[in-house]
Amino acid sequence: MKKADLKSLDLAALWRGLTRPDPAGHDRVVPPTGFTAQLTVFSAGAMAFLAVFALALALATGRLAERWSSELAQTVTVRISAPADQMDQQTRAVMAALETTPGVAEARQLPDDEVEKLLEPWFGPDVPVEALPVPRLIEVTEASSGFDAEALRLRLQGEAPGAVLDDHTRWREPLVSAANRLRALGLISLALIAAASAAMITLATKAAMAANGQVIRVLRLIGARDITIATAFVRRFTRRAAMGAAGGTALGMVAVWALPAVDQAGAFLTGLGFQGWGWLWPLLVPVFAAAIGFAATRWAALKILREVR
Repeated sequence: MKKADLKSLDLAALWRGLTRPDPAGHDRVVPPTGFTAQLTVFSAGAMAFLAVFALALALATGRLAERWSSELAQTVTVRISAPADQMDQQTRAVMAALETTPGVAEARQLPDDEVEKLLEPWFGPDVPVEALPVPRLIEVTEASSGFDAEALRLRLQGEAPGAVLDDHTRWREPLVSAANRLRALGLISLALIAAASAAMITLATKAAMAANGQVIRVLRLIGARDITIATAFVRRFTRRAAMGAAGGTALGMVAVWALPAVDQAGAFLTGLGFQGWGWLWPLLVPVFAAAIGFAATRWAALKILREVR
């Protein structure tokens, strides 16, 4: 080490920072400025911002899968497609068959206004239902014991040939599966964000220690242990990660709150975001960011100190 470099170091200040009773003073030996500080704060904030959206996606798709599974599991639809002169007759036959089927709690024919609402996403408002060859729909609600769907299909074929029983299984299961996969994708994204944050903090720690190699050598000369030197870097980088994550989390929560309402966004974004107590989940992001910063910095610092003697 050059003499000029040794003169530029305040050895008394370094020793006070290491030997003072308050452990928080240990990180005073780490220079408070430099590009590593901005890099750590920015990367932690960016990753926290993305983590809030990944968490919102995971929670929203989980609610969507549960709602589709629970709401559609107990409902069945009977679709009647018959000539106009036979429509009323087959409708009465279907209603009579449903009333005498064990396990059917309720059977209700959908009025034209409800059918019009079902067709509105495809044909727009004010659909002339009465002028279109729209099948007549009967909504069936199952009892808790359920009913024999195959037996009911066979009975409807004999009493009302134009009636088709649809238990929504054909399209309910793919929807629920897709929602579950989206939830898994959100959780995987959270794991990748955590790994990327750890990698960035590790690189920043290595860069900071490389830039302060002279300080580290002097600290060793005056008797500082490796764990003490590592603690100084751990405290400072953990605090930077927590501060950046707190800012990114706040911005992410504001962005999620500002998402369009359900009636403006359409069915695809239904429920995207946080609801009720779910708004507390993003508050854990800075805590996890600080924990990741602590673990990554401690591992990197001790590894470098063991390698450099």
